[in-house]
Amino acid sequence: MSETTKTNITSKKVFSVLQLLLGLLLFMFSIDLLTVSMTQLNSRFAEELFLATNNPFVGLFVGLLMTALIQSSSTVTAMIVAVVASGSLSLSQAVPLVMGANIGTTITSTLIAFSYLMKKDEFQKALAAGVLHDIFNILAVLILFPLEVYFGFLSHMATFITATFFDLGGDFDGSYNYNVLFTRPFTLWLIELISIPFLSLILGVLLVFASIKFLSSYVLKTFMSPNFNKANKHIFQKPYIAFIYGIFFTAAVQSSTVTTSLMVPAVASRKVSLVRAFPFIIGANIGTTITAAIAAIYKTDAAISIALVHFLFNLCGALLFLPFPGIRKIPVKLATLLGRESNRTRFVGIAYILLTFFIIPFLLIYFNKNEDIREMSYKNDRVNKTEMQK
Repeated sequence: MSETTKTNITSKKVFSVLQLLLGLLLFMFSIDLLTVSMTQLNSRFAEELFLATNNPFVGLFVGLLMTALIQSSSTVTAMIVAVVASGSLSLSQAVPLVMGANIGTTITSTLIAFSYLMKKDEFQKALAAGVLHDIFNILAVLILFPLEVYFGFLSHMATFITATFFDLGGDFDGSYNYNVLFTRPFTLWLIELISIPFLSLILGVLLVFASIKFLSSYVLKTFMSPNFNKANKHIFQKPYIAFIYGIFFTAAVQSSTVTTSLMVPAVASRKVSLVRAFPFIIGANIGTTITAAIAAIYKTDAAISIALVHFLFNLCGALLFLPFPGIRKIPVKLATLLGRESNRTRFVGIAYILLTFFIIPFLLIYFNKNEDIREMSYKNDRVNKTEMQK
């Protein structure tokens, strides 16, 4: 190999590292911008946010609908961490949002399966692979959501771990300079320049989304190299190896959407069986939590706790299904059944997507919001009557 070739390779590696550092810097800055913008918004916005998430069941579907629309649980969970860090949302209110985000992110792989709609033999397997991630997260929520609502299972565990290992010495004190990294001076300068907190918030959301997309595409190119493709046959040989690869690959890409979507064509083309792909998907669920961890690394105790909730939720889901082959087959059989029925009647698959990700969440949020408003009006009337009687 000539000196010129070696120099070119070295230059490419340096450039790649600089790209990665730039992406991480942009991500940290965007989260900081999101946090400060949320803190500066007026109390009416905070009250509306509390109203929407006071009911944990509604919070679950708010997280689901937000993620289904944005198609990135990494973005939504990073936003949730920022809101919690700003003091506008409590830990107990944020937990259902995180659970909902885990379900909402699965829509992409399901939609990708519909690209095989005209290929009858492949469509059934593709849709089964697409909905497998949905079903796994839905089953995990069905088990863990009641435990959280009635016993605070995840939030108490996360709070305990935070207090034991990551105690930062208190909650958010209202100061924008609390527990920050080097990005804060530039964040404050930009917010002052824009002077409208809502526009700063929108810019923060767009930058979070852009930074995650940038990091995803950059790392994805690395993993899609010919050398990595040769290793694919070894990834799915054993469940725990596939599980570890799922964690590693998704943590690098920062998007479970990307990695689980890759399973759809792999299963459709019969390169990987649905049973062997499932442990990889379970690992992807844990790997995606790195985004919330990065977002929380310079925030408050509460922000670290919600990042831990995201990790613990996915870890508990993995512990429920991965060690037991019999239980591991349940989501696979349900996904296979839905794929078979959708192959017979295309309307079944379309109805599943519309009902699960849009219609049911929207209707529940809408009607419950009206119920909350009526309840608040009733309480205010009671208070006013009591004061008048005095």
